[in-house]
Amino acid sequence: MRQGETMNLRTTPLATRMRPERIEEILGQDHILGPSRVLRRSLETGNLFSIIFWGPPGSGKTTIAKLIAKYSKCPFESFSAVLSGVRELRTVIASAKKTHKYELKPTILFVDEIHRFNKAQQDAFLPHVESGLIILIGATTQNPSFEVIPPLLSRTRVMTLKPLGNEDIAVILRRALEDRERGLADLNIEVQEDALQYIINVSHGDARTALNNLESASYFVQPDKDSKRILDMAAVALALNRKPLIYDKDGEEHYNLISALHKSMRGSDPQASVYWLYRMLEAGEDPLFIGRRLIRFASEDIGLANPKALEVALTAYQAWQKIGPPEAELSLAQAVVYLATAPKSNSLYLAEKSVKKEIQESGPQPVPLHLRNAPTQLMKQMGYGKGYKYPHDYPKGLVKQQYLPEKTKGKIFYRPSNTAFEKEIKRRMVEKEELEDS
Repeated sequence: MRQGETMNLRTTPLATRMRPERIEEILGQDHILGPSRVLRRSLETGNLFSIIFWGPPGSGKTTIAKLIAKYSKCPFESFSAVLSGVRELRTVIASAKKTHKYELKPTILFVDEIHRFNKAQQDAFLPHVESGLIILIGATTQNPSFEVIPPLLSRTRVMTLKPLGNEDIAVILRRALEDRERGLADLNIEVQEDALQYIINVSHGDARTALNNLESASYFVQPDKDSKRILDMAAVALALNRKPLIYDKDGEEHYNLISALHKSMRGSDPQASVYWLYRMLEAGEDPLFIGRRLIRFASEDIGLANPKALEVALTAYQAWQKIGPPEAELSLAQAVVYLATAPKSNSLYLAEKSVKKEIQESGPQPVPLHLRNAPTQLMKQMGYGKGYKYPHDYPKGLVKQQYLPEKTKGKIFYRPSNTAFEKEIKRRMVEKEELEDS
């Protein structure tokens, strides 16, 4: 809807009707709109700049963009990355040029879901942002660092919006219930507190979802003999479907959740580990991706402190391959709890980093001659295999012998911890060193 257009209150969704009309009505974003904050100051002084709003659904990105246009009295054009492309942009730019010529004002161009534009499409904004013809306001739920091209980022300010707290959602819902002009007050609704709290909880900080759910539940309930609509828990539960968890398997949240699972297991917290596992499973994550990360974790954070950890992780992965849902979900949960409560050691991980660094610095060192195989007579004449000591010919299978290249002789890459089974590994390594020194 363009600036200046009116809405049909009978057909317009409640979430649109209840959109804040003043900055003071916006909740949960005081870090950018509070007194003396940069965006608030910009609106008060009229010193506009291009912005990319990054935040979850229903946090107020579109609302703030429209209020910027309202306060600045600049023309406002809304542009959806889902429905529009470069051709539509040309039309908007042509209109903006006429406006700028006669009114000497820039046009505010609001681009919803700007992350959906490809590089070439985002490039099309650059000259018009730079010339001041348009004030670009982009909205995205994805991290702009990954989804917006650097030249466009350098010409805009990124402002992060926060998900709304339950208290903020409660205020928004009560406004809608009490507003007779734009809200639901004419329906004579009486909401029980536990039902209201339920609507708040399933909104997950999304004001639009909360208002949509309230509207659906309000029209689902029929008036009683006193013309009241009683919204109780039973009625709301019947009226609403479960809200899917916000999750983008290709976006930042994908990495945030797997990071939370990994770090919870590393921190030996089985409760948090199970929680993050099921957060991903319930949101539709690929269970085999989780299984691969469990396998990596078993070696990276447990390693030889408990060699069975790798076996458990592999078994869970194979269980999903062979059985699938829902039975194999519990196999993943079993592995997660086992890994979370297992003794931890990152000695193998540190060894991996150390040896990779050494190889990069010292290059491809030649294999010592005594370790080389000598399948031909020429190789034997060149000294391949000469002087090799066969460990099984010695007591305990141990013999002093150099196995590293000359340039890396004496380097230590793997240092076992004093945790669980690594104590035994450390004892064996010390025994070998003592034998070599004797």
